[in-house]
Amino acid sequence: MRIGIATDHGGYGLKEELIAQLRKAGHEVVDFGAHKLSPDDDYPDFVVPLAQAVVGRQVQRGVAICGSGVGAAVCANKVPGARASLIHDHFSAKQGVEDDHMNILCMGGRTVGPAVAWDLVQTFLDAEYTQAPRHLRRISKVAALETTTV
Repeated sequence: MRIGIATDHGGYGLKEELIAQLRKAGHEVVDFGAHKLSPDDDYPDFVVPLAQAVVGRQVQRGVAICGSGVGAAVCANKVPGARASLIHDHFSAKQGVEDDHMNILCMGGRTVGPAVAWDLVQTFLDAEYTQAPRHLRRISKVAALETTTV
């Protein structure tokens, strides 16, 4: 699977560990940065291109990391078609893909350790979108929000 990954300084170390594990597991990884540790960088500079690549299908799924994961999730969800969520548990990593067609997993580099992060990423990547009518109906309603104005 072709996976995109992005972070700012808050998740730089975790991103580097995950890239190595993803490659070892046979995945192709596209690194959207940060490419060096810089405390002055900003997560939107890396997360937005990742989200655009997921929506544009240059990568199949994305992993976005910042210090808490919250900013990465908020930012990614501003890109129409991105379905990102902050994930801390195994159930949500699987169910978010299956029921809600989540395509970007967000985590906090300062809140999730490397072993848990790897487990969550594997669960996220192994999960498949369901086509249950009730889930498709809900996803359609969410997608409609991307084209309405307030």
